[in-house]
Amino acid sequence: MSKKYFDHIIHGGDYNPDQWIKTPEIWDEDMRLMKLAHINSATINIFSWSLLEPEEGVYNFEWLDNIMDKLHTNGISVILATPSGARPPWLAQKYPEVLRVEENGIRNEFGVRHNHCLTSPVYREKVRKINRMIAQRYKDHPALKMWHISNEYSGECHCELCQEAFRDWLKEYYHNDLEELNDKWWNGFWSHRITDWSQINSPKYRGENHVSAMKLCWNRFVSDSHISFYENEIAPLREITPDIPITTNFMRMYDGIDYQKFAKHLDLVSWDNYPGWDKGRNPEEALQTAFVHDAFRSMRNGQPFFMMESTPSLVNWHDVNKLPKPGMQELSAIQAIAHGADSVQYFQWRKSRGGHEKFHGAVVDHCGHENTRVFRDVSRLGSVLEKLDGVVGKYCNSKIAIIYDWENSWAVKHFCGYNNQNRNYLDECIKWYAPFWRKGISADIISMEDDFSKYDIVIAPFLYMLKDNTAERIEEYVKNGGNFVATYLTGIVDKDDMCFLGGFPADRLKNVFGIWCEETDSLPKGMSNKATFNGKAYDVVHICDIIHSTGAKVLGEYQQDFYAGMPAVTENSFGKGKAYYVAFRNDNDFSEDFCSQLINIYNIEQDSDITSQDGIAVRKRGEYVFVMNFSDSDKTINLNRRYLDIVNDKETDDKITLPSCGYLILK
Repeated sequence: MSKKYFDHIIHGGDYNPDQWIKTPEIWDEDMRLMKLAHINSATINIFSWSLLEPEEGVYNFEWLDNIMDKLHTNGISVILATPSGARPPWLAQKYPEVLRVEENGIRNEFGVRHNHCLTSPVYREKVRKINRMIAQRYKDHPALKMWHISNEYSGECHCELCQEAFRDWLKEYYHNDLEELNDKWWNGFWSHRITDWSQINSPKYRGENHVSAMKLCWNRFVSDSHISFYENEIAPLREITPDIPITTNFMRMYDGIDYQKFAKHLDLVSWDNYPGWDKGRNPEEALQTAFVHDAFRSMRNGQPFFMMESTPSLVNWHDVNKLPKPGMQELSAIQAIAHGADSVQYFQWRKSRGGHEKFHGAVVDHCGHENTRVFRDVSRLGSVLEKLDGVVGKYCNSKIAIIYDWENSWAVKHFCGYNNQNRNYLDECIKWYAPFWRKGISADIISMEDDFSKYDIVIAPFLYMLKDNTAERIEEYVKNGGNFVATYLTGIVDKDDMCFLGGFPADRLKNVFGIWCEETDSLPKGMSNKATFNGKAYDVVHICDIIHSTGAKVLGEYQQDFYAGMPAVTENSFGKGKAYYVAFRNDNDFSEDFCSQLINIYNIEQDSDITSQDGIAVRKRGEYVFVMNFSDSDKTINLNRRYLDIVNDKETDDKITLPSCGYLILK
């Protein structure tokens, strides 16, 4: 368990005073407006390197001194960023080797963000140096409360430095044994046996790109390179400010970095939340966003996370950027708090006058004053957040876990076979999470390496790849009384994408589930089968494992094709627990019905006694119950008893009508 860093909800976001350095009177106006909006924190310095160091070795910190002092004087704490996310032009001009090389072999010119080589010793040294100067200058400043490292790490580089670093990574991973690599990559296929490490390059469309084990290794290498770069960044901060917490902002379920692994290097997890509200599917968007909130909350054993960015209005990077209707962004912020966020932060505070993001939403619009709908919404939310100190630091003790594993997502993406068009691993995991979310039952989103033992039910959709010891840990979990649900194409390959021999699912899992899989059928778009469960028929799409029971109880059967009558859903008693296997994919209501049965069998209680309904999400955090209306219509909620309405500071009635985008915070 990590310590609690703050006593109140952090309310603020990205503040870019360097863009207004020629109009310092705007800085004073910002202080006035921040207090009106109930802002208590500002994240600064994210893209300020070219102002801090306009020429190599020439520094200008006076403006930042001024801003730090102004914020502190006005009671606003600072989340201070390191500026590595966008290097200054002089650095790229003088040291072109810091720029990335694309997969096509062409080195990028200076531009945009994160166009830097993660391996480059020059860039690492320059970043470490500027970070040390910032830490030394502000280590004792009373406004400094947290470090924000870089910004939205992403991308990859294929330069010679990275090629050599990849080879070094492979040497360590395969114990400096080229024969082990050849075996694990099955390089006898197509006569691809490697005889020297120098023959290995990064996977490219114009080179080696059909070895899925190699592509898995490249994914791991790129992810580890980001973590290594981050560790290089924070070294001077850990040394100089050991008591200041450190984070970096993740991006939803971005698959270029293993966030579950990266999270272990952070003091707390933070992420940038930009749902696509008001496109006619708000309840679905709420479900998907809830899954992501719970994924980040679960990365450090349920520790609260930070919502580092969100928009108080619209964004500028959708094809069509629709304004969310009044109340939607406030509801979105409350959803984050309900699922474990200890902050609501925006990109950005004041709209830029020029540049790529000048039309991205902000608290302060180009008009520059507080008389706007968005500003009023932010101010109202800020006053609500000030009433929620009792939520801060509160953990969630879930009895349900859904396995979504970053490395499995890579493996699922890379293999060639079965249905190459309809994989949708993330969607499949969300589908199995949805029944619990709809019923107001919290669920953790974990990796296959996390502890299973604290959960009553663990569900592992499409767990194609098994890392070392995963099968043994599943076996131990079920044997000791756990209830494990697996679906089609489970336990097919090991961590190197090598197929297990002896039939599927892998070795000991055949005994745990009491089945073995003989074949797998793939259904093209427009073609389906049927499977029964509890007397109801369900559409079967995309994938059908053709399995045999070796002791498992058959709960459902296929209805069509040559495997009609064969098991489609099974239950196996193993030790003190149960192992369930769902051999097919259904994109409609099977997971809802199946999970409802599990909830009844294992007496899984709702987190509160308020019943969810269509479009209404209920979430309990500590002593607080959040009731949120994501539908487009008013909803009447039966509370079953009286609560304290935190927002209005009064006792509730037993029944309340909640408008669209409305919410209740009850205690």
